[in-house]
Amino acid sequence: MPETITGTNMASEVAAAPSSQSASALSRFFSIENRYLAPMLITTILLVGQISYGLLESFTRTILAIAAAMLLELALGRLVYGKFPNLASSYITGISVGILIRSPEFWPYVLCSAIAITSKYVVRWKGRHLWNPSNFAICVLLLLAPEAVSTLSIQWGNAIWPLLIVWVLGALITWRVNRFHITATYVLSFWAFAALRGLITGHGFLAEVAPITGPMYQLFIFFMITDPRTTVKPKWAQCLVAFLVAAVEMVLRLAENIHAPYYALTIVGPAALAIEIWRTTRKQTPVKT
Repeated sequence: MPETITGTNMASEVAAAPSSQSASALSRFFSIENRYLAPMLITTILLVGQISYGLLESFTRTILAIAAAMLLELALGRLVYGKFPNLASSYITGISVGILIRSPEFWPYVLCSAIAITSKYVVRWKGRHLWNPSNFAICVLLLLAPEAVSTLSIQWGNAIWPLLIVWVLGALITWRVNRFHITATYVLSFWAFAALRGLITGHGFLAEVAPITGPMYQLFIFFMITDPRTTVKPKWAQCLVAFLVAAVEMVLRLAENIHAPYYALTIVGPAALAIEIWRTTRKQTPVKT
């Protein structure tokens, strides 16, 4: 016997449909398929930091870094793969350079973006690039031109709301794309090593842990160490790498290296990825009899 549809049932179904569609749209928006989540988060960090504390060296330099990254990405993508790539990744690279680099000159912003994008196409092994592009480029520039280039050191100050905005958005997005465990492992490890550093140096815990509240670290923990293309695949290994990055950073901080997080990731991340690639290749290679 066919089911009788009453006016009440129909009204309930009609009312439920928009709610279901809204939930589905929201789920798709905060999904790993949405490549524009990360650009939106990093733009939020820029705007919150700039409005609150004058985060940028200048808007002109940041726009220059973004433009250089995106234009070079278009050119290399077309040259190497024969098609124009999605520019979300190069936007993140350019804006990261624009935020993190400090120089009175304009050329470091262009050069840093150029090194970052070029490294994606040149510094590769077995089809994968080993370094996070912006982290790699910043380290190269710090080593080649330390007299002309420095990095962001500004803190959020005593206002807690900018940090809360960034953390809520960052935690939500990294959780949705299955990367929050990396961020959480690094942050917890940083806190633990901050306490250890305090015991070694005699500084207070708050003084040692304070740097992680700054905008530079928000880029580091939400973008650099979670970069899907330059992290190992198993979840346990991702957590181990995050812990080791924090450990190496502690050693560098004890040596009074002010660029410790960049160098720590440059050392640990590619080494872990290279080991994973080597092991995977070894397993796939047929055994000769």
